[in-house]
Amino acid sequence: MVISVALINDYEVVVRGLASMLHAYSDRIEVVELDLNRQVGNSVDVALYDTFASPQGDRDRVKSLASNPLVAKVVVYSWNTDDDLVHAALANGAAGYISKGVSARELTAALEGIHEGVEEIYATASTATIVAGDWPGRDEGLTQREAEVLALITQGLSNDEVAEMAHLSINSVKTYIRSAYRRIAVDSRTKAVLWGIEHGFRPDHTRVTHPEPDPGSRA
Repeated sequence: MVISVALINDYEVVVRGLASMLHAYSDRIEVVELDLNRQVGNSVDVALYDTFASPQGDRDRVKSLASNPLVAKVVVYSWNTDDDLVHAALANGAAGYISKGVSARELTAALEGIHEGVEEIYATASTATIVAGDWPGRDEGLTQREAEVLALITQGLSNDEVAEMAHLSINSVKTYIRSAYRRIAVDSRTKAVLWGIEHGFRPDHTRVTHPEPDPGSRA
């Protein structure tokens, strides 16, 4: 049985990276739309919600997705897998929670398991590395965490707001900001925001139906 999936995030490069990951498993997973600041518009088995630079699963966005009659199940895809956050996402209506530390093959199997009701949580050890997908600034050497923090400050959030949104400690936020500054060769928040605006760090607003994966995307 092929599972129909909508990919949800505010950044096109992120959802296209996810679509590219899943393309090798198109006999099992059909990506029917990419939603960037848009409600799901087609009936789907799973809405896969990527938390990159977006509210975590404990916020109303997951609750809103779960209430959409076109969505059979919501699955949160996140680098944050602490128990409180996972359980809050499930309480908000998510049917499952998947760590970004999983491979494309494991992501596919996890989506199938959640769709079939076999298991809710697919997490990896805290030392796991991101093995696939894409994000703004990756070509500039930014890690996903650095890119996420830079995206949030480009959106105008304060350090405290970034910490709350990304579910990070304030010290971690400051560390990621400093390392991001070094990678993009800036020395102030204003310059970092300007760099972010020029390099695709502002959220997108569109829906792409029946997307074809970008041949240049990483798998």
